[in-house]
Amino acid sequence: MIVRYEGRDCYEIVFSDSFSGLADKLDVLGFGHRRICVVTDSQVAPLYLEALGEQLSSLSGEHISHVFEAGEKNKQLSSIEQLYIRLTESRFDRHDLLIALGGGVVGDMTGFAAATYLRGISFIQVPTTVLAQSDSSIGGKTGVDLQGYKNMVGAFYMPRLVWMNASVLRSLDDRQFRAGFAEVIKHGFIKDAGFYRWLADHRTDITERRLPVLSEMLEKSCEIKRSVVEIDPKEQGERMLLNFGHTIGHAIEKAMDFSLLHGECVSLGMCAAAHISAARGLITGSDRDGIIRSLADFGLPVTFDRTDLFERIVAITHSDKKTDGGHVRFVLLRAVGDAFVSADVTDREMLAALEKMAS
Repeated sequence: MIVRYEGRDCYEIVFSDSFSGLADKLDVLGFGHRRICVVTDSQVAPLYLEALGEQLSSLSGEHISHVFEAGEKNKQLSSIEQLYIRLTESRFDRHDLLIALGGGVVGDMTGFAAATYLRGISFIQVPTTVLAQSDSSIGGKTGVDLQGYKNMVGAFYMPRLVWMNASVLRSLDDRQFRAGFAEVIKHGFIKDAGFYRWLADHRTDITERRLPVLSEMLEKSCEIKRSVVEIDPKEQGERMLLNFGHTIGHAIEKAMDFSLLHGECVSLGMCAAAHISAARGLITGSDRDGIIRSLADFGLPVTFDRTDLFERIVAITHSDKKTDGGHVRFVLLRAVGDAFVSADVTDREMLAALEKMAS
């Protein structure tokens, strides 16, 4: 699959069931004799750093790794600074390469470091979670959090390649595996009712981690995101739809001090958006219930009883990077597969949605 950016070939997404062939692809891209730094975290490194290193050993350039402590709390500028120092001390130049090996946090941080080190160095994505393979590794959004506010510092910076090894999904713990489905289902909610139905029909095979079905799911999900990113690479219009569930989701993530996973928070945010859409008469109560039920069927949270945090969550939405002139830009649904951006969702509507999720 090729992702095109502003009318030209940008990068390829390769779907595979191993890391075999990655080194050959890097050689074709011109990195066979360059320095390569694999950036990963403390959870992924013991699982896949050695296997990836074995693939890179056929290349003649110098290969190093940089491992930071896993977790959203470490997605900050101080962690990026440590990577800058590592690259500087290893004499990386603009022609060298970073490899992001890990989930969404690793991908976002590596991409941001690549965008800013020496004003731009190449990087590739090797995502290892459902969330990263279906969503965050595609489209060139990079960044870090700022005082707990999600991705407030970042850049649009496209990778040179995305390598999808679906077999790594088998090693995810159950919670991480389930959390990633929020972004997968989201693509059906906003753009493709047929994909939404396909997910429901194949739920058993997907949750049992049957590799052929997982691979098909990823290809379908990536195709939806690819089509949106090509139209609107820098989120000036159509791409905003990909934020469905994220306005309240990000606020819950911060209010809960990142004790919930990103996908879990996005699931709650999509439930809130469904409640608001139904309250406005845009979708029926039956549609809303079906949306919520589909999330629950994939093991995602659909209720949230922290009533003591509701007002704080709503207040946090006003600090979201997607606000425009003080107005919270909120993605709502007219139907499954038909989303739009609203700039007039009120605090009262958000509170009412949260209250429905607590009951």
